[in-house]
Amino acid sequence: MQIGFTIPLPQGVGKIVQRADLRDSVAWRDAFHGKCKDHRFYEIIEQTLSSDFQYQYLVLEDHAGTVRAVQPMFFVQQNIAEGVPGRMRSAIDSIRKRFPRFLTLRVLMVGCAAGEGHLGACLADDEEWVAEALHAGLKTYARRSKASLVVLKDFPARYRETLRSFSNNGYARVPSMPMTQLPLPYENFDQYLSSLSKATRKDLRRKFRKTEKAAPIELEVVNDITPYVDEVYPLYLQVHERSHLKFERLTKDYFCSLGQRMPERARFFIWRQLGRAVAFSVCMVYAGTIYDDYLGLDYRVALDLHLYFYTLRDIIKWSLEQGLNCYCSSPLNYDPKLHLGCNLVPLDLYVLHTGALINPIFRHALKFLGPTRHDPVLQRFPNAHQL
Repeated sequence: MQIGFTIPLPQGVGKIVQRADLRDSVAWRDAFHGKCKDHRFYEIIEQTLSSDFQYQYLVLEDHAGTVRAVQPMFFVQQNIAEGVPGRMRSAIDSIRKRFPRFLTLRVLMVGCAAGEGHLGACLADDEEWVAEALHAGLKTYARRSKASLVVLKDFPARYRETLRSFSNNGYARVPSMPMTQLPLPYENFDQYLSSLSKATRKDLRRKFRKTEKAAPIELEVVNDITPYVDEVYPLYLQVHERSHLKFERLTKDYFCSLGQRMPERARFFIWRQLGRAVAFSVCMVYAGTIYDDYLGLDYRVALDLHLYFYTLRDIIKWSLEQGLNCYCSSPLNYDPKLHLGCNLVPLDLYVLHTGALINPIFRHALKFLGPTRHDPVLQRFPNAHQL
């Protein structure tokens, strides 16, 4: 790690620091003001997801010594072929029998280890300045740190114009697995249901009837999951282990810290049947939107009870009762979201190989390694052209 390293920039200087160095920093508290996941969230991530990531922070100062941004970063050993299916995956696996680290690289990632990325500008008007400063300094720092790749991780599409210096100068912009969103201009769930196709309405009502014939399911919504974490954490692990795309693995401490440090935003939904937790959802609420980030299910009953759809119904009902106007969910599981009327929320990866001769070849290869390329459902969304 290069803590204390200084990066000269045309715009000023960049300084690599640890989180402890930001303890009394007003700039750090300002960096993600106005975002659902503010500076507290990044602190929670570092404190509770420490095994696979090396966290650092880039403080960007202008020539006058004013801190204009604090940008979270981390190093990780990343399998860049994660999610590649079919013959290409078989070929990669064959090569890895002899070269186990093939297509596993040390990566300098800019953004958040558990969620979408944002520029850490202290003022919204400084985002252009911050983007130019990052573009000028990241490659230099990655090379010094012996990282093969620089990746701006999961930046929302609204940054495309701001980050044009990356996509126009060396970096490949690759679609990441998008989030989805559902506007909620409805008075109640039945009104939302009536907006869906006849076939979807019929299918959902059949599922709900089947679930309601079983033993009653009770819902509890809490701000702090600590008293229940041992009960619900195994449900999260069941869903996580079944996913074909994995990045971060959350911990019990993460769930507890989220509720304890961000209680005004954290919402934990727990569904119980006969006193036993059978489903669990981790959400955050901010500025009229509910963000449904992680789901846990007891697969001994989840499929028979159609718990994915049952839990989604309850979250939407609760959101409407709270007067929220948008439901936003994390990536993957796109087929049901398509039929439920969701739109895609495009996220982008900006990727650079630090080897000057390798990077042009690597940029071309990314067209085949990009995660969205291998999910046919994505192209059926009405706004798939935005990816």
